[in-house]
Amino acid sequence: MPSSPIAIVTGGSRGLGRSTVEALARRGVSSILTYKSNESAAREVVEGVQHASARAAALQLDTGETGAFERFADMVRHVLREWGDDRFDFLVNMAGTSHSGLLTDVTEDDFDAAYRVHVKGPFFLTQTLLPLIRDGGRIVNISSGLTRIIYPGRIAYGSMKGAVEVMTRYMAKELGPRRIAVNTVAPGAIQTDFSGGIVRDNPEVARHIAEATALGRPGLPDDIGPMIASLLSEDNRWVNAQRIEVSGGQAI
Repeated sequence: MPSSPIAIVTGGSRGLGRSTVEALARRGVSSILTYKSNESAAREVVEGVQHASARAAALQLDTGETGAFERFADMVRHVLREWGDDRFDFLVNMAGTSHSGLLTDVTEDDFDAAYRVHVKGPFFLTQTLLPLIRDGGRIVNISSGLTRIIYPGRIAYGSMKGAVEVMTRYMAKELGPRRIAVNTVAPGAIQTDFSGGIVRDNPEVARHIAEATALGRPGLPDDIGPMIASLLSEDNRWVNAQRIEVSGGQAI
């Protein structure tokens, strides 16, 4: 790998994605981060990374719209050329949306929306970007503690993330000849704006999560971003095809 690796982090303008970009920057890794609609938040992340003496660029992308992926790949090529490169090293499929509803309430449109963002999007974005990923690189797909910890009302979301975990193992097998390691990171309950900020902003929910977690509190974004940055480092080069839950010991 080159002395200054490059990562693509979808959803890198907020929450866990932002923490990942910032943690990578502290390790000297440049990032191309994506945002769906909040360009000002993405610019703020880019400026912060640049102050840390790393490179960063923000590109707009809706990971639920596969028709935009080829154009996105062209924009990535443009950024890479500006940085004097033609390949990147790490792909973090972070971008996602929350989906709630009981089995009896989830509509077909709800289900399809979850599928487009959490399964179809990462699958075809990875496929599209494969020619640009350096041999020996790494991919991290984001799952959820909700594939193991069952909360009523999260059936569609949890099912999609279960698919991501299986997809990850297939990717690891198929990309092995290129020495590309692929792993899943499954965060537990984290205090962000995800799901309307319910873990961050609802004291009763936060108390429930704290009581159910061995380390006694809900997670924070910076419990996740540095872990992903570490997973992408050479220290973890032999970790492959794994589901790694990062939940502080929630519901054990």
